[in-house]
Amino acid sequence: MASSGFPRQLWTAFRGWWREQEQQKGAPASRLVLVRELWGFLRDSTPERRRQRYGDMEYDWEHRVNTTSGTVGWRERLLGIFHSPYQPTDAALFQEMMASLPIDFREFTFVDLGSGKGRTLLMASEYPFRRIVGVEILPELHRVAHQNIRDYRSPTQRCTRIESICADAREYTLPEEPLVLYLFNPLPTEGLGRVIENLERSVQQVPRVVYVIYHDPLLDEELRSRRWMQAVQRTGQFALYSNHISQRPVKVATGKASKMEDS
Repeated sequence: MASSGFPRQLWTAFRGWWREQEQQKGAPASRLVLVRELWGFLRDSTPERRRQRYGDMEYDWEHRVNTTSGTVGWRERLLGIFHSPYQPTDAALFQEMMASLPIDFREFTFVDLGSGKGRTLLMASEYPFRRIVGVEILPELHRVAHQNIRDYRSPTQRCTRIESICADAREYTLPEEPLVLYLFNPLPTEGLGRVIENLERSVQQVPRVVYVIYHDPLLDEELRSRRWMQAVQRTGQFALYSNHISQRPVKVATGKASKMEDS
């Protein structure tokens, strides 16, 4: 990331974050949240905490790529306070999420909003998706993702049409194709709401099947409140939604499922 543009980018990210926090919590509580986040940033900048962030290196060693959170620079980590901190998806959990999709992968495009260094794009390439797209707002993470896509080699790779786009997920125009949309807490409430509204508008304009995988669904209500989309499966770690639901139960973590009406 060019240092000359960093202050402006930081100020823009902070203003958007502060506006949403103030609307939700009020100014006094927002100041406390800001102090707590900045203290966490300083604490995570110590050598000991940085070594802990290298704990996710197993995937990188195996595939000779750079997707660990341990090498994320301080600028990107600071911006992550006001967007979403970078955290790569666990490979085993990703396989579980893919197994929950009742689809023919060859008919779908996989889109990761907030794709970071691109680990999820690489893992998705082990499935025969039509193509794979990552959208990342931070230029430095996008640059690393682009390099990872070039470097990635796997004898079991089944999709090679992979691209990383440097853009704001809230402004991104979704492909007019059947979609699997992957979200790993990429945005705060207001931003996530805009993404879902963009998706709804896109589906209205070009009707097609979409599935939304929401990993670590802290803001799940933003999806649950949309009447055009229904839950397919929920666990403690992810929720799966779709606009194409047949008469079947919702799978839940406790095992016993409740029946769902036709959409």
